[in-house]
Amino acid sequence: MEDQPNFSIKDLKLLNSNLGIKLLLKQGDQINPEKVLRTVRSEKTLEDLQVELIKLQQWVIKNNQRVCLLFEGRDAAGKGGAIRRATHHLNPRNYKVVALPRPTNQERGQWYFQRYINKLPNPGEMVFFDRSWYNRAVVEPVNDFCTEEEYERFMDEVNNFESMITNDGMILIKFYFSITKEEQKKRFEDISTNPLKRWKMSPVDDKAQELWDDYTQYKERMFEHTNTVKAPWVILKANRKTVARVNVIKHMLNTVPYKEAAE
Repeated sequence: MEDQPNFSIKDLKLLNSNLGIKLLLKQGDQINPEKVLRTVRSEKTLEDLQVELIKLQQWVIKNNQRVCLLFEGRDAAGKGGAIRRATHHLNPRNYKVVALPRPTNQERGQWYFQRYINKLPNPGEMVFFDRSWYNRAVVEPVNDFCTEEEYERFMDEVNNFESMITNDGMILIKFYFSITKEEQKKRFEDISTNPLKRWKMSPVDDKAQELWDDYTQYKERMFEHTNTVKAPWVILKANRKTVARVNVIKHMLNTVPYKEAAE
C-alpha cells in the first residue's frame, strides 16, 4: 500500500477553498492533491504580493516616479502571463503594457530607440514592455530582420541609452525568462493544439526550435555586453510559470524603494 500524504489542518483548509475545489474537480479521475496544494499556496503567495504591488504603485503615483520594466525571453517563456499577474490589481490609469508590432516604414527610417522613447513612463506611471528594444539584440539578428551594421550599432548604443534614462531618475528593471528547449517545445504543442491559444503562434515561433542555438549565441552576447551596474539583467528560471511570476513581483518589491517612504 502506497504511503498516503499527511496534510495539516491548514493544508486541508486550502484544499477546501474555492480555488482548491475548482482545481481538484478540474483534474477529473487523475486527482493529485499535492499538485493542487502547491498551486493554491502559490496563488495565495501571489495575492499577498499583489497587495504590496498596490502600495508600490501608490508610491509611484504620489512621488511622480517613473518605473520601466522590460520582459524579455524566448517565445512561449511566459512573459505575457507574468505581466498580467503583476498588473492584475493595479490602477489601470497609472500603468501601461507595451507590446509593439513590427515597425512601420516611417519607423524604420527613424533612430531605432525613437519608437520606444515615445512609450517610456510619464511621472507617476509604470510601463511594462512585453519585449522591448532588446528585440534588436536577439530576435531581429536571428531572423534576419536587421542588418549586421544595425545590430552592431544597437550594441554600441544601448548601454548609453539606458544610462541616459536611469541618470534622469527612471527606475529600469530588465527581466529575462529562461526556459529549456524541451519546455518550449511542450508549450508550443499546447498552443498549437488549443483553439483558444492558436492565434499566439507566429512564423517566428514556428522557427524558434530550429534556431535555438542561434538564439542562445545572441542571448549570451546580450548578457555579456548589457548586464551593467545601473541596468543589470534579472534572469528568471521560468519552466514553472507560477514560480517565475512570484519571483518577478518579489524582485519588483525589493528593487523599487517604496517601503523607505513608509518607514
